Amino acid sequence: MLPSRQVVISGCSGGGKTTLLAELAARGYITVPEPGRRIVRAERRGDGTALPWVNLAGFAERALEMAAGDRERVSQLDGWAFFDRGLVDAAVALEYATGRPAARTLAGHDRYRHCVFLAPPWPEIFLADAERADDFDGAVGEYGRLERTYRALGYELRILPKSPVRERCDFVLGELGLPSSR
Repeated sequence: MLPSRQVVISGCSGGGKTTLLAELAARGYITVPEPGRRIVRAERRGDGTALPWVNLAGFAERALEMAAGDRERVSQLDGWAFFDRGLVDAAVALEYATGRPAARTLAGHDRYRHCVFLAPPWPEIFLADAERADDFDGAVGEYGRLERTYRALGYELRILPKSPVRERCDFVLGELGLPSSR
């Protein structure tokens, strides 16, 4: 699969990304779950040293490895793939933790599709949970870092509407010129 068929859904924690990916999967599209949530679940079963609120740099490094593996695995599949976050998000977290520029971290990686979808801060649906420790203000700060970095890297941003998931899914597919189901 060409990177141009690999689409990132990024943005604010608690902004409805995972729900949108579930809708895309229900419509027959390939989806890849968020690396961060998978890492948090694994860390809670183990020693917990790479939790983002314990060791953000270690967490970000693991997320980079996982996102790179996800891309490699999905590149063998035929069709469009939608990622719940990805390499850029992990590089932004690493930059926030260490100061290492995201562009330098990403230098050896292929780019995703030029159009990235961002879930904006949406306080009405935001919920903290066992895998998301940030409060809403922290999530808004993260959103700002992601938006700035994606723009600086030359991606075209599409802000997801604050609407029911089916409408959000139709928006994404319409922006890409894809059918509403496969």
